[in-house]
Amino acid sequence: MPRRREIGIVTKANVPKMRRVEIIRLVQHPRYKKYIKHRTICYVHDENDESRVGDQVEIMESRPLSRLKRWRLVRVVARGRAESIEKRKEVEVELQAVSRGETGENEAQAGEASQPPSG
Repeated sequence: MPRRREIGIVTKANVPKMRRVEIIRLVQHPRYKKYIKHRTICYVHDENDESRVGDQVEIMESRPLSRLKRWRLVRVVARGRAESIEKRKEVEVELQAVSRGETGENEAQAGEASQPPSG
């Protein structure tokens, strides 16, 4: 049986010879027919440390190489920009904070409003 091959984006490259690759796919909701993004995280063995954060890579399934690694790097499809990944993560964190109502501006305004006027 042939091994599965996937294409994803490198999101972490902190450990030598190990990469975290995110595979994003669109799945249609069975009832509402809206397309939803599903994300799969794969830990990949990169023998020659070829890839960097933001690169689009092709990976192939392999035997278990460690506790987490089940994939090997086949090739780097396209070089990416690490800044775009970091910026995207920052924006996601900000959006989550805003959706929870935890923005720094609102907290500062709430602190000022709760203090009685001095005078």
